[in-house]
Amino acid sequence: MTKTRKLFGTDGIRGTANQDPMTVEIAQKLGQAAGLRFMRGAHRHRVLLGKDTRLSGYMIECALVSGFLSAGMDVTLVGPMPTPAIAMLTRSLRADLGVMISASHNPFGDNGIKLFGPDGFKLSDETEAEIESLMRADLGDRLAAPERIGRASRLNDAAGRYIENAKASFPRGRRLDGLRIVIDCANGAAYRVAPTALWELGAEVIRIGCEPNGVNINENCGSTRPESLCAAVVAHRAHIGIALDGDADRVLIADEQGRLIDGDQILALIARSWARQGRLHSAQIVATVMSNMGLARCLEGMGLELVRTAVGDRYVVERMRELGANVGGEQSGHMVLSDFATTGDGLVAALQVLAVLVEEARPASEVCRMFTPFPQMLRNVRFAGRSPLLAPSVQDASRRAEATLGAAGRLVLRESGTEPLVRVMVEAEDPALVERVVGEMCAAIDSAQVAA
Repeated sequence: MTKTRKLFGTDGIRGTANQDPMTVEIAQKLGQAAGLRFMRGAHRHRVLLGKDTRLSGYMIECALVSGFLSAGMDVTLVGPMPTPAIAMLTRSLRADLGVMISASHNPFGDNGIKLFGPDGFKLSDETEAEIESLMRADLGDRLAAPERIGRASRLNDAAGRYIENAKASFPRGRRLDGLRIVIDCANGAAYRVAPTALWELGAEVIRIGCEPNGVNINENCGSTRPESLCAAVVAHRAHIGIALDGDADRVLIADEQGRLIDGDQILALIARSWARQGRLHSAQIVATVMSNMGLARCLEGMGLELVRTAVGDRYVVERMRELGANVGGEQSGHMVLSDFATTGDGLVAALQVLAVLVEEARPASEVCRMFTPFPQMLRNVRFAGRSPLLAPSVQDASRRAEATLGAAGRLVLRESGTEPLVRVMVEAEDPALVERVVGEMCAAIDSAQVAA
């Protein structure tokens, strides 16, 4: 069997619901293959299965359950829960595998499947390739005998377990009394647990994006569309706003003036706070190639080093584990704080920001503005068919752009792991230069598609 990945992308399997690869047939086959891959002994094996609030989650959930049961795995269902909750509960329950059904920040019509090992970490590329190989094989003789078919049950207190785990990351003895907080849960997986956790810590909580109906997840709300959050903070005279995405593994903040604070600023704030408390395990903070050069300079001023990885929080986690670092994240809002979680956790990261706000007793606009970012522009170019990044004309344009930017700027070209998009990111001290280089690169990519 070959060991190549075709179904799995940068964050599990993802696509349009009811279309390849997000079909009932593939989900069932995945359940069988993943179940067999994680059989490890004579004990009754268990998989923990959660989802976000998408309508298609019911369909994918049923298909996965049937696959796991036929492989001989018991299934524990928890319903709509954040992705980091699935990682945490997988470890807590000593499950053999954890599964989250979600397409994260994508529109409701998409869905996806993320897998976690028994240690709560996302699977390696190699393990995903092994699962794909099994999916292509004839598994008939390897499926469970009638007496070994699995059972399905529901964990009724999953939400409470995760809430207590998240609250434990907040400094003992402190509360959020007196803070008015707007929380936008993107009509997604955290719509119950995140507001409850903040309220239990003493905050006055104003909820938006907390009325999921199956089709409104990420619709004009959440961390990918934070305009509603920013407006609500101003309208309610809140001290701070918190925006999560559909599966709550990322977070953005709005200050009391309704101005957005991205993941780079949050990462710098947590790094400084933990450094002062002596909580950093390493002088290295891990982020991706998309993080602003201003973050690197800010960390240098603290005596810390920014280490970059490929885009994707699982690559951040892998590098953190290699370095022994306990703080990492992405500009998009994935914050990985390995003292508390094995993957990005938007609620836990927000609680770290709130802890600093309480400690310093200053407005969020002062506390959370850690550095002045370099002018940066990100533009997406949609494509069909073969990747335009392979075109010689695009590669030539990239070399010219890098020469123009020199050491004082950066160009990042990458394909999205979830959509047929090329992301063009440019940053430099001169905003006019940034705009010009982005325009030239986008034009080169469009021209390459026409020529093809």
